[in-house]
Amino acid sequence: MNIRRTLAWLLATLTPLLLGGCGYNDFQRLDEQVKAAWSEVLNQYQRRADLIPNIVATVKGEASFEQDTLTQVIEARAKATSIQATPELINDPAAFQQFQAAQGELSSALSRLMVTVERYPDLKANAAFQDLRVQLEGTENRITVARNRYIQSVNDYNVLARSFPTNLTAMVFSYAVKPSFTVQDEATISAPPAVSFDKPAAPAAAASK
Repeated sequence: MNIRRTLAWLLATLTPLLLGGCGYNDFQRLDEQVKAAWSEVLNQYQRRADLIPNIVATVKGEASFEQDTLTQVIEARAKATSIQATPELINDPAAFQQFQAAQGELSSALSRLMVTVERYPDLKANAAFQDLRVQLEGTENRITVARNRYIQSVNDYNVLARSFPTNLTAMVFSYAVKPSFTVQDEATISAPPAVSFDKPAAPAAAASK
């Protein structure tokens, strides 16, 4: 009986030490951090997607607005929101790449839209549209912050998964490295749509009068 109690005590005492020493507990902690950071990225992308219908509706009020530019935003939003952004996405490199590519296309389409708007003084002066632009710029900034936190969280996790001796724990428990945003995607989606409320410059002919 004493031997059994001694073994039970040793097991209860040593198990946490062994798990902690091999990095098991660190994997759990960092995995939760990655999930939380990813959840915030998704929240901010959803916030942007929710703004777009109002932006499109306001732009449509400008009868002469370039429809191709508007259509590109509508189609890019549809593509981005059609991807089921579940928590499991961060463990599927192929699905993750597809998701970030779609978000990059939407960012590019929004940037083109905002550049085009500069040629429409009446639309730029629209109070409702100005408010939407401010909201969009704020959301893009939040996306950048959330994405950077995710990148850092993934980096911490992946370093643990690749380092010795915790890489042995990763192999035993199948803790694969997690995908992150690529350099190409960072260059595309880290630049928020241009937002400017400057008054349009007066035409040269008018200025010379």
